[in-house]
Parts: sequence; C-alpha cells; structure tokens
Amino acid sequence: MPKQAVVAGVGMTPFVKPGTSAAYPDMGAAAGRLALEDAGIDFKSIQQAYVGFVYGDSTAGQAAVYKLGLTGIPVLNVNNNCSTGSSALFLARQAVESGAVECALALGFEQMAPGAISVVFGDRPSPLQKFLDIADAKFEGASNIPSAIRLFGGAGYEYQQKYGAKTETFAKVREKASKHAKDNERALFRKLVSVEDVMAGEKIFLNVTKLHCCPPTCGAAAAVICSPEFARRHGLRSDVVIAGQSMVTDFDSSFSEGSMIKAVGSDMTRAAANDVYRQAGIGPDDVDVVELHDCFTMNEVITYEGLSLCGEGEAEKWIWDGNNTYGGQVVTNPSGGLLSKGHPLGATGLAQCFELVKQLRGDCGPRQVEGAKIALQHNLGLGGAAVVTLYQKQG
Repeated sequence: MPKQAVVAGVGMTPFVKPGTSAAYPDMGAAAGRLALEDAGIDFKSIQQAYVGFVYGDSTAGQAAVYKLGLTGIPVLNVNNNCSTGSSALFLARQAVESGAVECALALGFEQMAPGAISVVFGDRPSPLQKFLDIADAKFEGASNIPSAIRLFGGAGYEYQQKYGAKTETFAKVREKASKHAKDNERALFRKLVSVEDVMAGEKIFLNVTKLHCCPPTCGAAAAVICSPEFARRHGLRSDVVIAGQSMVTDFDSSFSEGSMIKAVGSDMTRAAANDVYRQAGIGPDDVDVVELHDCFTMNEVITYEGLSLCGEGEAEKWIWDGNNTYGGQVVTNPSGGLLSKGHPLGATGLAQCFELVKQLRGDCGPRQVEGAKIALQHNLGLGGAAVVTLYQKQG
C-alpha cells in the first residue's frame, strides 16, 4: 500500500500586479520560507524539491531554492502551463507516497508580464495549435484574438448554444468571486462587482468582457509534503492529508469532435475528478469546499459539471440557486479564485492548496467554510493537463 501524504506546511506571498513584484527567486524563496515555518521544520529536512514556473529560463527553480539553503538535494523544474503548481505538488506527493523520500517541497512562482498571455517563441510550432485550429474554424477573425480568450470564450459560447445559458450567468460567477474576495487579504481585487458591472464592459471576443477574465499577477506559493511517520517523528501537524490526486492529459475527444468545451479540458477534468473520488471512496456530494480553475468565468461554469458538482447542462440553475457559495451546496473559490487573486501561472495550483489547507484547519477567518472536512482542488493547463486533488481533515 502506498504511504499517505501529509500537507505539513503551506505558504503564499500576496499576489501583485506585474512590474510591482520582487524578482522571482525572492518571491519563490519567501513562499518556501513561509511553508517551512508553517510546518515547523528547517530546509535541511527537505529531501527533494519540485519547482514550477512557466516563464523563465532553465534551472530558475534552483535560483529560488538556493536562497533557502545549499544542501545538494535534487531540484526538479516543472512546466505544465497553468497547471504547473499542481504538477509540482503531484510529483512531491508521489515521491512521498512511493517511499522515495519522507519530506518534499512543492514550490511555484511566476513573474508575469502585463496584458494577455502572448507567444514567447514565435520561431517554432505552438503546442496549442491543434486547440486553436478548432476555434479558428468556428469563429471568423478568431486568429486575431489572444489564445486563452479565444479558447475559453469559444467554449463559453458553445455552452450557451448547447444549453441556452444566459450571458448573465457567467457574470453571476464574477459577482460571486468578488463577494468572496472581499474577505481575503491576499486577493488583489477585493472590490465588489455586480452582474451589471460585468455586462457593461467592452466585449473582447464573443460574449467575453474584461471582467470575465482573470488578470496576470506575480506571486509564489509552496507546500511541505511528508509521510505520517516523518510528521510524528518531528512533531509536525498531520491533520490535513491528500486523500486522492489525479493528473489527466488530453484524450482523442479533445480534438476529434471539434468541441470547444472539450478542447479546453472538460473530459480531462471529468476523468481526473472521477479517479479522485474513486481513490478517496467518496462522491461530489461529500465535498465541502472547492478551489477550481476560474481563469475565465466560462471555465468555472463548465468545471462545475466536469467535477460532477451538478449535472450536465444544470450549471445555470445551480448558480442562480446559490449552490456555489456560502449557505449553498458547496463553497467554490472562497479565496475569490483566479478572477480576484489573479493568475501567476506557476504559483496558482499551490495557492489553491494554501487556501484549502487553511480552510480544513479552520484558519480562514470571515471566509471560513464552517465545518469543512473535505476539500477539492481543480487546476487546468491547456496543452494539456488537468490536476484534481482531494484533501481530507483527520481527527
């Protein structure tokens, strides 16, 4: 039987606007120190480090880790697009559960540029070209739109055509995010936003306005993962464990059906979630709190169904019934999500981990989900990889 993985410590820097952050090695080291301090151990106890970033030179992970200590441990650099942070967590958890190590560090950071994500290496094929071809075939002039907006905006439009959902439903998700973010001191945008505010914005593509989109931010987050035996031996808290985790990449259906919803990972999400529920021996009705990948409001709506929080085509009613917030079925993105914190790609998955561990510990103050014992995390990277993680409170 594999060993269980304990999340012994978490750390996160505030996310800030591009151009106002510290350099990436300093942000990464700061998050690592916070996680070590939270766990109550010294860096010398870390046996391996998995470090995620998307926009950076090779061995940028070492540049951050070396500020924590020069102990000669393996440092592995991870890049899996927007699911990079969760991919680092996946590897750290896997190393501990397999018995390869007893204690590992998962660290993610990103020093972003302002504006929409753009192509860095224009002299070679894009790994997203197969995805973009689907959007370009469906929407005239789509090739002039930034890739992420093109793909997720197209998926939202397809969802509306398929199920008759109102554009206001996507705006309702943004309104909910702002209500949650007002109580999160680490969220960049804490101003309340109404459905009307979102709808009044200038359209960027199809029904997408600026407030439907998460902003780029800079920041870092980290988690210390260890075995229960290590935690006992060192007197660390072991009340939050990873009860299930799955990473899934694209299926043939991502491309063969010409579906924008599937191109942005709905089948990956569903497969990963089902795998996690099977591993943990629970169902979606048992989940108390969720942090999911709301890079665009459209993706949050699609993901509700991918995670089986509601049935196919039922997300609109589920949202307007208030099932995605306090007092409803399951609180989604109590942190305010990417829509409010922003999206420093390499750090996002570990920032989600930070929020959920704090929720299960009962340390979230006014945004605390009362009685939270089971937490679900969804982190999506196009190209692609979906990572779904289930955390459970013990004792």
